[in-house]
Amino acid sequence: MRRKKHSETIDSPDMTPMLDVVFIMLIFFIVTTTFVKESGVDWLSNSGGDNVTSEIKPLVVTIDESDTISLLGRTIDAEALRANIELAYAKSKKAGVVVKAHEIASTSILIKAVDQIKLAGISQVVVSKL
Repeated sequence: MRRKKHSETIDSPDMTPMLDVVFIMLIFFIVTTTFVKESGVDWLSNSGGDNVTSEIKPLVVTIDESDTISLLGRTIDAEALRANIELAYAKSKKAGVVVKAHEIASTSILIKAVDQIKLAGISQVVVSKL
C-alpha cells in the first residue's frame, strides 16, 4: 500500500491592494508637502582667507574670546553697537555686515550683536569664525 504525502500549502493573502494603498498614500504626502525655507544666520567658514571678493567690503564686527565687541578697531558695548553700526553704515555705505566671532565666544553676545545689527536696518548679516 502506498502512502500519500500530505504537503501543506500556505495560501498567502494577495498583497496587491495593500501596495496600491501605500503608493496612493505616498503620492498624497508628496503632493501635499510644503517646502519652507527657514530664515537663519548664514555661517561662513574662514578656511580660505577672505571670502568677500567684491570691491565694496562689508563692515566687520569682531567678537573675541573674552566677549569683547569691536568695530573699526574700537571696543564697543553690546547696547551701543546699533548706533555705531548705523553711523558707520551711513558714512561708508558698505555692502553688509560680517560678524567674526571667536570659537569660544559666548553665544548670547553673538545673538545680541546680530540682533542689534538687524535692528539698525541691515538685513545682510553674515556670521563667520574669527
